[in-house]
Amino acid sequence: MQPILQAIDVRKAYANHVALDGVSLDIPEQSIFGLLGPNGAGKTSLIRIITQITGADSGEIRFRGQRLNPSHIAQIGYLPEERGLYKKMKVGEQLLYLAQLRGLSRADASARIKSWLERFDVKAWADKYVEDLSKGMQQKVQFIATVLHEPSLIILDEPFSGFDPINANLIKDEILELRKKGATIIFSTHRMESVEEMCDNIALINRSRKVLDGPVSQIKETFKTQTYEVEGKGHLLVVHPDFEVLEHHDRENGYFYDRIRLHAGATPNDLLRFLIGQVEVHAFREQIPSINEIFIRRVRETMPESLVEEEAEARR
Repeated sequence: MQPILQAIDVRKAYANHVALDGVSLDIPEQSIFGLLGPNGAGKTSLIRIITQITGADSGEIRFRGQRLNPSHIAQIGYLPEERGLYKKMKVGEQLLYLAQLRGLSRADASARIKSWLERFDVKAWADKYVEDLSKGMQQKVQFIATVLHEPSLIILDEPFSGFDPINANLIKDEILELRKKGATIIFSTHRMESVEEMCDNIALINRSRKVLDGPVSQIKETFKTQTYEVEGKGHLLVVHPDFEVLEHHDRENGYFYDRIRLHAGATPNDLLRFLIGQVEVHAFREQIPSINEIFIRRVRETMPESLVEEEAEARR
């Protein structure tokens, strides 16, 4: 399947700062794509180019095989990290205005606004001024404004910012439902637990360059370290050419916890057979790195040596 969006060798600089240095991405249709990176990595610059707020210095963005152009704006919804609503307008009037800017008729826009306000159980907000709403309520209004015209590509920059856990979960469910209905979502966030839970694919940008991308499951498989956690009862003595004990803890009443790494060529079954011959095994599970752990590792791996030394010195 052709990607809905492709970034091809995109470069962007501001004065003496290089924001994007040859970034290429393929974003699959009807997926949730996590765009990750530390502050200042270049994520926002890429988003601004995709939304045509700014242009690339070189390279190109392709939308469904076509070079990105103004006609594609109506097919894109963008929720920026820095929210921007007209505080002196009523909620219903503002949503209607923004929907008509996106090409909806007054009748279609009114019907969709009513549906979304009912879905969020906030129909009474329609006649309230934006400035009278809490930050979380304003966030909901802006989310509705972003998706009201049913764009095929939705870009969400820190969509959970300002939400309590209940409303964050509500927004999460709506994002998953939008994907189910056919939308593609680019999801930029620092909340790695959300990435782990929701994203199909991710790309990590660090210091203006892409340093990692691919399906989440494939990336986690690549970063596995053949390490297993073992819990049980008995006296475990691991002296074996195929295994290495990374961590051992004796617990009360003869129980223990170990982290054991397999050497090349050894299998989990080999380790399990060895353990069963020595102790009661109560738990045996592979230690799979989280996206947060992978994120930190790749960022550190791509840091200049001078910055690595500075960070190490700061930790001493």
